Amino acid sequence: MTVRTARKGSIAPDTRQRLIDVAVRLFAQHSFAGTSLQMIADEMGITKAAVYHHFRTREELLSAVVEPALRQLRAAVESAETKRTPHARAEHLLTGYATLAVEHRAVVAVLATDPGAIDLLRGQPETRDLINRQLTILADVTPGPAGYVNATVVLAGIAAAAGPALIQVDDDALLQHLVEAGRRALGLRAPRRPAPTA
Repeated sequence: MTVRTARKGSIAPDTRQRLIDVAVRLFAQHSFAGTSLQMIADEMGITKAAVYHHFRTREELLSAVVEPALRQLRAAVESAETKRTPHARAEHLLTGYATLAVEHRAVVAVLATDPGAIDLLRGQPETRDLINRQLTILADVTPGPAGYVNATVVLAGIAAAAGPALIQVDDDALLQHLVEAGRRALGLRAPRRPAPTA
């Protein structure tokens, strides 16, 4: 079996995912606007041409960075929209969004705090619609402007609190705290648990 050493500019099979991982880290450090494809190439020790093989622009790379989180958010929104009451919809979405934030901590933290990334994503009609549907589900718990304020506080708060540098707790504890804080902000009661059977 022959092991080949990677030369600068060579493409390993996992290069695309490594590019995404490095991009998330650099976006968090320097912002989306402050990170160039050349910086990503330098960080990985490959040529800019090797980056172009996978992503022609930073915008294309950002789309790949956020796609798994957006796919998960889309599923959570669509599932929540099938629930019968505003409280059930909000509870379902709150849990789904908090789970997403914990599983994609670095990506969610970038999306919550980087104006360049936020503007780019809000400029995409499908993403903007998804974000608005998410906001509406949470806002419907409290009629009027207060509902939208509560929903915005919950979404922004979860994203900020899930940031990897802010709170050093394990994922399960963080998820529990995020959901409980979200319920308090939205005025939701915890769902009843079925009584244990004898």
